[in-house]
Amino acid sequence: MKKGIIALSPLMVFVVLYLVTSIIAGDFYKVPITVAFMAASMYAVLISGGATLHERIDIYSRGAAKGQMMLMIWIFILAGAFAHSAKVMGAIDATVNLALTLLPGNMLLAGLFLAACFISISVGTSVGTIVALTPIAAGVAQQTSTSVPLMTAVIVGGSFFGDNLSFISDTTIAATATQGCKLSDKFRVNSFIVIPAAIVILVVYLMMGTDIQSPQHIPEVAYLKVVPYLVVLLTAIMGMNVMAVLSLGTIVTGVIGMAEGAFDIFGWFNAMGNGILGMGELIIITMMAGGLLEIIKHNGGIDFIIERLTRHVSTKRGAEMTVAGLVSFVNMCTANNTVAIITVGGIAKQIADRFGVDNRKCASILDTFSCTVQGIIPYGVQILMAAGLAQLNPISIMPYLYYPFAIGIAALLSILFRYPKRYS
Repeated sequence: MKKGIIALSPLMVFVVLYLVTSIIAGDFYKVPITVAFMAASMYAVLISGGATLHERIDIYSRGAAKGQMMLMIWIFILAGAFAHSAKVMGAIDATVNLALTLLPGNMLLAGLFLAACFISISVGTSVGTIVALTPIAAGVAQQTSTSVPLMTAVIVGGSFFGDNLSFISDTTIAATATQGCKLSDKFRVNSFIVIPAAIVILVVYLMMGTDIQSPQHIPEVAYLKVVPYLVVLLTAIMGMNVMAVLSLGTIVTGVIGMAEGAFDIFGWFNAMGNGILGMGELIIITMMAGGLLEIIKHNGGIDFIIERLTRHVSTKRGAEMTVAGLVSFVNMCTANNTVAIITVGGIAKQIADRFGVDNRKCASILDTFSCTVQGIIPYGVQILMAAGLAQLNPISIMPYLYYPFAIGIAALLSILFRYPKRYS
């Protein structure tokens, strides 16, 4: 037990140094998240026994440079290049003006949430949805004097609707594959749990939006400048790889920007470069988080929590709660919901079979709780991406993340009150 607690202690160091000190100070900008990760990483390397310092640093570096981490970094780089060049070209302003023209002020929150839900379930990825819609949401917030963190959180929440339900989402595929059930069956169970939550949140946004007023004088929409965002949305919905989507969007932005006289080729290069530099903090955080979590895993932290949570299971409800706790905690440690599902999927299947839990319900629990945790941790790629694009502190978004909290509550209630009954 002592070894397991020590293995998990770097995560505690990060939480105390970043969250607790920021709360005490009353300002989440007092402690940069990069410094908190650096201190926790140094501590993790220091306490790792049974290896030389060089070997410990090597373990940390392997985690920082894993394929999944590098993929996230490439997405950050491309997203930065696209978002900033689109901003300089005028694409964001044009798209914001179009949104303000099409939607009355009191429908903006609900409209953006529905757009994020639709795009994410079509694309199957929360990251792609956030990249496409966050700059627009931030621009709408500034034009309507609405809270930018609130508008950003609306997009983050809606993006997890598809991450949780889409047939092409990697979390859905991982959950059904590990539990041995069909995608359609898991979707059916999942929809009973999360769609009511989505409807409740939509109503909340409709009520919150009643005080939002559209600007009196909306500039004329430059329709040609909206094209880059349309290209990104349409190619994403068609199933194109997110890196290819962002690359194509950046090229289209450059071509239209030069044709419209917004910049010359060197201005385009400069805009892309500044956008990439603007993602520097996110890239550093991603690498340090990957290294820190690899050290925790190497020292047995993940195995420890799995063993502790599975010791006292005796009922079907207890089995479902254990699966929920397992995937939630591992997601906190890995900051990746797909990895969390894959990590505990085999154990969850054994627990489900032993206590008679329906595999379809188990897959739904795995997916929903992992999406809940991924949607509320400030070091998850989705919140980091949204915060970077909206130029916010990740913590400032968290109080407004209604949908991830709502699906977590709905999933917890489905365990406690045994619904949907046919699958419980």
